[in-house]
Amino acid sequence: MIIDAHAHVWPDHIARRVLAARPVGLTPMGDGTLDGLRARMDSAGIDLACCLAIANVAAHVAGTNRFIGAIDRSRFVPFGTVHPDLPIEENLASLRDNGIRGVKLHPLFQQLSLADTRVIELLGALAEDGIVVITHAGAGGDDAAKERGNPRHIRALTQKLPDLVLIACHYGGYHRLDEAARSVVGSGAILETSWPPTVAALDRERVRGLIDAHGGRRVVFGSDWPMADPGAEIAALRELGLPPDDEAALLGGTLAGLLGIGS
Repeated sequence: MIIDAHAHVWPDHIARRVLAARPVGLTPMGDGTLDGLRARMDSAGIDLACCLAIANVAAHVAGTNRFIGAIDRSRFVPFGTVHPDLPIEENLASLRDNGIRGVKLHPLFQQLSLADTRVIELLGALAEDGIVVITHAGAGGDDAAKERGNPRHIRALTQKLPDLVLIACHYGGYHRLDEAARSVVGSGAILETSWPPTVAALDRERVRGLIDAHGGRRVVFGSDWPMADPGAEIAALRELGLPPDDEAALLGGTLAGLLGIGS
């Protein structure tokens, strides 16, 4: 089973606007719609994709979770959204009402810091509810954004909240791999492999070293579609020469276990 831990989707009419405002230097590899993702999954041999929804402001949490909670569960796993500007119970109720068991945090777009006491309290409540959390980690558009998603915050969170299942995108530090190697590798977080536009741009031995140091069964495949091509990312990861059991765990086995998905 192959599971993509990191795909973004929006309602069709919103996807066009979002991708038009994409980060400089990133060319979309898809249209950001559910139909577009399904077609790409089929061509890449991906069984399931975690669809990550993000509400930049608290007022959009309820609507965002209604959308992502209604997606086709036979191919997609909904990861909803929370926001520290909402009361904790309101965040939890929005997830429960829509049957959502995973959450995406984005320090850049949501203007939240992984070191903020409110965020830590919210994550503690999510952990108590058994909700898996995936978060951007690493570089941002300016120094303040970089600090909000600083890799050292990932290790601190795993120490403060040992029961939290926390997946750190981009090997724990997008464009900050040296810091991730010091702070996140070897921590209680699960590492995720996305590196838009492609992980193939990274030195193969460096990536293999990060995975080996952290443990091949504590790393999960993520593409960051539509900003990267899932098929190309799978091919690049297979070229790392991981032991077969570790490769199978990375491509889906570990995430299936975390999400309670049977083979």
